[in-house]
Parts: sequence; structure tokens; C-alpha cells
Amino acid sequence: MIEAYKSFWTKAFDFKGKSNRSDYWLGGVLANFIVYILLIILMTVAVSINDVLGGLFSAIYILYSLGQIIPGLSISIRRLRDAGKEWAWIFINFVPFVGGVWFIVLMCAPTLPSA
Repeated sequence: MIEAYKSFWTKAFDFKGKSNRSDYWLGGVLANFIVYILLIILMTVAVSINDVLGGLFSAIYILYSLGQIIPGLSISIRRLRDAGKEWAWIFINFVPFVGGVWFIVLMCAPTLPSA
């Protein structure tokens, strides 16, 4: 999981390659979820100790959230390409209710062999 998380950040601006399912789910989703939970716990503890410290952790949380937008898009596009879909399928998320579910189905699709 550590290697997938490192790959998530080091390939942040690589929109041309491919990423397999384990890279996407371990690095792009699970590791970021764990970091979010840790930041929320730290922010809650810091607010109970001191408001200034809580504000600092809130700022860190916001900066991390903003900083992972581009790598998140990048790994999603690489995962779509690995599943044999075009990058434009990322816009399926804008379809209410069904779009998000269909996007998860696409992210779970197996890797297609290269031609």
C-alpha cells in the first residue's frame, strides 16, 4: 500500500500512462481515506486542546484536500485507460445517482491486454 501511495503522488501529472486496479484502490482511494481520517482525528484533538492549533490542522486538512485533486484526476484517468475506456468517461460522475455507481463499476473493471 505504501508503494501505491508513493506512486499516486509521483505520477501526479502523468495523464498518459495506465494504472492497474491495485494502484487505484490502494493508493488513490484507501490511502487517501486513511490520511483523511487521521487528519480529522488530529484536527478534533487539536481543537479540544487549543483553537489556534485546531486552526492549523484545519488549514493542513484543506491544503491536503486541494493538493490531491490533480493526482486523483490523474489516477482516475489512467485507471480508465487501463480498463479500455476513454478519459472522457470521467464525466459520468456528473450524472445524478447512476453516474457515481457506474464510475465505481468502471474502476473495478479488469485490465484489458494491450494490442
